[in-house]
Amino acid sequence: MESWNTSSEEGFILLGFSDWPHLEPVFFAFISIFYSLTLFGNTVIIILSQLDLRLHTPMYYFLCHLSFLDLCYTASTVPQLLVNLSSLDKTISFGRCVAQLCIVLSLGGTECVLLVAMAIDRYAAVCRPLHYTTIMHPLLCRALVVFSWVGGLINSLIQTSLVMAMPLCGHQLNHFFCELPVLLKLACEDTGGTEANLFVARVIILVCPLVLILGSYAHIAKAVLNIKSTAGRRKAFGTCASHLIVVVLFYGSAISTYLQPVHRYSEREGKFLALFYTIVTPMLNPLIYTLRNKDVKGALWRVLGRGTNSA
Repeated sequence: MESWNTSSEEGFILLGFSDWPHLEPVFFAFISIFYSLTLFGNTVIIILSQLDLRLHTPMYYFLCHLSFLDLCYTASTVPQLLVNLSSLDKTISFGRCVAQLCIVLSLGGTECVLLVAMAIDRYAAVCRPLHYTTIMHPLLCRALVVFSWVGGLINSLIQTSLVMAMPLCGHQLNHFFCELPVLLKLACEDTGGTEANLFVARVIILVCPLVLILGSYAHIAKAVLNIKSTAGRRKAFGTCASHLIVVVLFYGSAISTYLQPVHRYSEREGKFLALFYTIVTPMLNPLIYTLRNKDVKGALWRVLGRGTNSA
């Protein structure tokens, strides 16, 4: 039996995709491309939200934070993965592993709560349009964002401390980053009590926000169905479609990973699912919010036009 104290001296080995050594160059190429697109797309969203006054609204305020969140999330896992894919050294120190676990859980929890704030914004826009500016006051928007970041951090600290209290057996993690279910599989003794506490923490940060989001969209659907004109329904649905797609992508992968019992967690499948929510989803979010969004497209052309004129 080993403890986190012993692991702190030796660190961990991230096996990653070493089971398929001939595919590692392919993984490296595709992940590098996806990571570059993620950095570019989310950075563009942040820049446009700051430069264009027409995007200084609650919806784009929250979207700007979501983009920053996605940048941080990918930066906490993808560089480590690229290093592991391109070298023989696949070790990660104890301190970096704990920090990575805490950061990933914190950012994931923050996104859970931030998506609730975005759902509240869509509810106010569709169901209370005449009172929208009063409801979504800048002070409330800032408070919701601060609550999202603080709530995600607190939940992460609780889960990380619970995992660190367990005795561990072995130093090999069959994953490409320090993922919670994989660390739980290294436990040397029965972790029923710890798993129960972790499950409660995950229900609070995953299920409770999801219930609030579904509740808000139930009211939105009712309001949309009461709109008589087809054009009005289409416009109301269009304001919510992007957020709803992001919710489905994020919660679908998060629930599949974090709400299943540890003994049922497949490390082999979990690695590919993790690729989806750490790389693919952050890359898709900017596309989802901009492909059919005239405001963002208009802001992009205005900024580009301004830069051309100044040149």
